[in-house]
Amino acid sequence: MTDRELLDRAIAARKNAYTPYSHFQVGAALLAADGTVYPGCNLENAAFSPTICAERAAIASAVSRGVREFTAIAIVGGREGEGLSPRCAPCGVCRQVLAEFCTPDARVILGDETHLEVYALSDLLPLSFTRKSME
Repeated sequence: MTDRELLDRAIAARKNAYTPYSHFQVGAALLAADGTVYPGCNLENAAFSPTICAERAAIASAVSRGVREFTAIAIVGGREGEGLSPRCAPCGVCRQVLAEFCTPDARVILGDETHLEVYALSDLLPLSFTRKSME
């Protein structure tokens, strides 16, 4: 799967976002090592703290199916009714959760309908706390 195809899957996932408070809709498409794509979208809650980001929704979907190895994730976002932001990077919590299941060289693909940028997870979270940190 190309990075563009994965980003297009994230754009499609964004359409299901539930954002009645911020109106900032995010979609994610997580590529498993076996080639399966797991979509995710953000889900807000009036209490705010139970809100889940699109990236963690995609990871939870995959992990609940027994999948634990991922090679890339595409993320898009923007205000409801407006175009996509050219760079909707994952929050710190999502970066840490990605570090739990991805290698440091996993691709993080950001963009919109016309362009994309690719980063290594280690570029976005250089001093991650991982399983090795606990040894």
